[in-house]
Amino acid sequence: MALFEWRDEYSVKIASIDTQHQKLVAILNQLHEGMVSGHGTEHLSSVLASLVEYTAKHFAFEEQLFAEHQYPQTKEHIEEHQRLVTQVLDFQKKYATGQASINMQLMKFLKDWLIKHILGSDKLYVAHLVERGVK
Repeated sequence: MALFEWRDEYSVKIASIDTQHQKLVAILNQLHEGMVSGHGTEHLSSVLASLVEYTAKHFAFEEQLFAEHQYPQTKEHIEEHQRLVTQVLDFQKKYATGQASINMQLMKFLKDWLIKHILGSDKLYVAHLVERGVK
């Protein structure tokens, strides 16, 4: 069973962003599946790297939209992105050196963060971007 099932309530009604959020969910589920299946460090490191890279791509996409459309809460939203990136990069370094493991605590943190971010911070920008024609 997947760690994270996409639901309609997670939609921000902007197709490009919903597609990216669904991809993040899929990679998170891939990481979870690798963990529960007992895949080795090399495989899990690769999936974790994919999650880090795609998250950065997604955040950059959102932040570009904010700049283009003068989203008023840009600074706060970017700070939230930066806090997660810092945490995940720190974890990735610890994992690579054997100081941390991919476990359910990490999975729960990532899932809960993504849900909270989508339903909270991301939902705040929807009206602003939709009014400006973002699809």
